[in-house]
Amino acid sequence: MNEPTRSPAEFRNMFGANLRQLASEYPTISGLTQQLGINRTQFNRYLSGESFPRPDVLDRICRFFQIDARILLSPLDELLADEPLLTGKTLGNFLGVVGHGAKDEFFPTGFYRTSRPCPDGVNHYVVALVHVTRTGPNLFIRGFDPVELARRRGSSPSPQAREFRGFASPLDQGVALVLSHREAKNGTLCFLTHAPNHGNDFWIGTLMRTSQANGARNHPAPVIYEHLGSNLGAALSAARMAGLVAREDLPGGHSDLLHPDDTET
Repeated sequence: MNEPTRSPAEFRNMFGANLRQLASEYPTISGLTQQLGINRTQFNRYLSGESFPRPDVLDRICRFFQIDARILLSPLDELLADEPLLTGKTLGNFLGVVGHGAKDEFFPTGFYRTSRPCPDGVNHYVVALVHVTRTGPNLFIRGFDPVELARRRGSSPSPQAREFRGFASPLDQGVALVLSHREAKNGTLCFLTHAPNHGNDFWIGTLMRTSQANGARNHPAPVIYEHLGSNLGAALSAARMAGLVAREDLPGGHSDLLHPDDTET
């Protein structure tokens, strides 16, 4: 059954209501119209539902507010509910993904070797391999905990149970990572910056788990990300070294970054 045809007045009222909601985020209509380059009297007519903008003016409005032309057809709340999580109007400008995420130097794609202290306080380190990929401006992360770590936690050593995924977002002078296992278990938050004096391949930061493992306290811990590029051979070699390792068996450069006090003169 066809839906009833809406009148031009209904479209104008829909657009006006949506535009009023968008404009409410700005201190003054005068300042907003100056940024848009639209005559204030004409803009007020849009707000009141008296008239439509020309196609080129509508395009300017949509680009400015980061919304599409469905602003003429549906309530704004419905449009925002369908927006991409990381790059949409609600979060994109706050998480920093928009603009920054399109640049590979922000956080290069490819394979990374990571290392951090074992969370249960044992004098060992967790070495793992993660893969960073890009879909549009979004950066996604996928990796697997070592089998030995899963067994130490008392969890299943299956690949599905050990897999974690997340996303990366620019933050201040570094990058924030939000990672989790399936069903939002064992979440991890990281903040990384380029390691000084180690070129562009090493990132150093702080890791915080969102849940306790075997009673271990959730103290912030250092973490290293070493960019290996997209070479599958280097990734496979790093994967063979993954697991729980002693300090003397950490990959080159990782021990110095995890224990900087030991290298000071």
